[in-house]
Parts: sequence; C-alpha cells; structure tokens
Amino acid sequence: MVISTQPAASAVAYARIVAQMSKALKLAGRPSGAANLTAVSKNQPWEVIEPVLLAGHRTFGENRVQEAIERWEPVHDDTYPGLDLRLIGPLQSNKAEEAVGFFDVIETVDRDKIARAIADAAQKKGRCPRLFVQVNIGEEPQKAGILPNEADTFLQKTVREYGLTIEGLMCIPPVDGPKGPYYALMQKIAARNEISHLSYGMSDDFEVALRFGSNEIRVGTAIFGSR
Repeated sequence: MVISTQPAASAVAYARIVAQMSKALKLAGRPSGAANLTAVSKNQPWEVIEPVLLAGHRTFGENRVQEAIERWEPVHDDTYPGLDLRLIGPLQSNKAEEAVGFFDVIETVDRDKIARAIADAAQKKGRCPRLFVQVNIGEEPQKAGILPNEADTFLQKTVREYGLTIEGLMCIPPVDGPKGPYYALMQKIAARNEISHLSYGMSDDFEVALRFGSNEIRVGTAIFGSR
C-alpha cells in the first residue's frame, strides 16, 4: 500500500487563507494578528476537518447545536486542547441550555426570547459563553438578526434586563452588491456601543471585511470545499 505524503487539500487551503489574511491585514495597515479565523466546519465530514486541526487551528464554527455536540464532544477536552467552538447558526430557545453548556462563543443572539433563554441557562449552568449580537445589516426579511436601527436599544436591554455581557456583533450582508457600506455601518454601531469584536467576512469577501475592521472572519468553503 502506498501512503501519500502530500498534505490534505483542506490543510493546504487553510494555509492559503491564513496567508491571504496576513496580506490583507498588512494592506489595511493592521497588525498580522488583528483578526481571528473561524473555520466553518458545519456539515463537513471529519476527514476534511481533522487535517486543519492537525495544522494547529482550533477555532471552528457550527450551525446546529446537536450536530456540534455529536461531532466535537468526543474530542473537546483531551484530543485537541484549546478548542474554541462557536455557534454561528440560529439558536432555538429550547436548545439554549445545551448551547450555553457546550459552546465557547454564541454569535447569534438575535431577539429578546433568545437573550432571556441564554440568561436563564447561564444562571442554571454557572457559566456563560462569550456572546455576539447578530445584526440583520441588509434588513432582509429572510435573515435573522436585529435591525440596524434597533441594535442600540437591544444591546442596552441585554445588559440592563438580562445581565448579559455582549462582546461582539455579527452580520451576514446581502449577497449582491458591494459589502463595504454594510461593514462600515457595523463599525459605527459597534463604536457607539463600545463593542470590540466584529464578526463579518466569509470565503468570498473576507479581504474586504478586514479592510473594514472585522476581527472575526468565518471561512468554510474556501477551506473545506463545498458541502
């Protein structure tokens, strides 16, 4: 049997994305370590995820609570220490307790019901993940998220009424058209609410996002291929 010594395609793609991030940050006048990469592993087979783990990457994004637990729980603590697992898909209130107990970051706090469920679960569990509020930056009816003109009020409410600490903002801009104006608006919302983490930019536009202050980009297809 011949054993290939060539690196796995996903590991090669991961290294390429890291290099592109570094170049984009330099062009934007930002330090090379100014942004974190979330490798979006949702719906991907383990054989393409593991090479990225072996390359040293530890931050992964998942869409569904149960799928994430089934995939990562066997390796979460021992096999690959230092994992940073993020829920980047919509959260249902009946899954809040599981999500709070399992994830390191929840990026999709998007309405009162979810904020309340997370607060209740955090009190019960004695822990709370880092939290991002999702903003529907393009005001698209098919997408989740707080509308931009309601973001300030919602952010204040999560602190005042639910006792939550919101660390970041996340968005998914419209597919068509330039992304810069949406990202600039996200920066303004973050600045006036003293939010330090901005999660936007994906496989097709992360270099633009880095020019507009993103420090949390989410890349799936460009690393793992199509699902």
